[in-house]
Amino acid sequence: MSLQSIKYTTGKLEILDQLLLPVQSKYLAVKGVEDGWKVINKMQVRGAPAIAIVGCLSLAVEIFPEAYESKKTLRQEIEGKLNYLVSARPTAVNMKIAADELISLANELTKDEAVTVDDMKQKFLDVTEAMLQKDISDNKAIGANGAKAVLESSGKDGPVRVLTHCNTGSLATAGYGTALGVVRKLHELKKLEHVYCTETRPYNQGARLTAYELVHDKLPATLVLDSMVAALLRAKNVAAVVVGADRVAANGDTANKIGTYQIAVVAKHHGVPFFVAAPLTSIDLHIPSGDHIIIEERPDREMTHVGEHRIAAPGINCWNPAFDVTPASLITGIITERGVFSPNKLKDEISALLEL
Repeated sequence: MSLQSIKYTTGKLEILDQLLLPVQSKYLAVKGVEDGWKVINKMQVRGAPAIAIVGCLSLAVEIFPEAYESKKTLRQEIEGKLNYLVSARPTAVNMKIAADELISLANELTKDEAVTVDDMKQKFLDVTEAMLQKDISDNKAIGANGAKAVLESSGKDGPVRVLTHCNTGSLATAGYGTALGVVRKLHELKKLEHVYCTETRPYNQGARLTAYELVHDKLPATLVLDSMVAALLRAKNVAAVVVGADRVAANGDTANKIGTYQIAVVAKHHGVPFFVAAPLTSIDLHIPSGDHIIIEERPDREMTHVGEHRIAAPGINCWNPAFDVTPASLITGIITERGVFSPNKLKDEISALLEL
């Protein structure tokens, strides 16, 4: 059984504090939107799908015990607090898309005279709660589509070796994972020889979180330093790189955890297929290219300290972008719950899908 990073029952939300992993497994109560914003901003919960789910559910638990005088009041509450949650970490598009959809729903219900304020509140709760189960089913579809794509690209009948970066598993989603879901599916098919995960400096999501999940699930895995990727691809016969994405632009450029871009460059040099696994909610057709994606910059302390211990020279300047953009030209395929898409055909094919 994979790890559970989000525990939810109507009116109650808890998240696994990822800052304490792998040393301590502790769940934090999220009692409302302010708590939701803080756990997202502090990266106690992270991963684009999980950010959206926790953000929306934090509003659901805040709304659940309240009584509202009018639908207008409830709509204003929903709109204001969802927009606030989007500001917690702006690069990941999933929270923005979820917020826009829920605000549109609130506007429609406000205009419908047949809907009472209690009906509107219940509908909002139902829709937000459904996000959890949909994310898990979408992830399993991503896993199946991705495993097939990796095996086909390898041209091998036997088990394959893959490399992944950052954390894209149960800790980054409602469960199962995106890129790590592909790894899990390969293992279920008995087609995974080995998975290599990077440390993912400076926050070490790979060393702390992905490695934690791989050990938990007893998958054949090895941790490597970020600086070892070129040597790894040269020496270890890796069949594919599979990573996640916090946002995918219309032209197929993808924003993901810092370090992804350089892995894509190295993979191209070594002729290793480079796949991006992400749900459709991570695809933002309103952004023409990766140049338009806002890149979050994190505090210097994440680079200069490990816990309370300083590892960098006092007084040194730091540049700490949390993400980088991988150009579509370096990407073999974008794996979604609805299939695997070529980056250069992404906009047309996704637009056609959404019209169905």
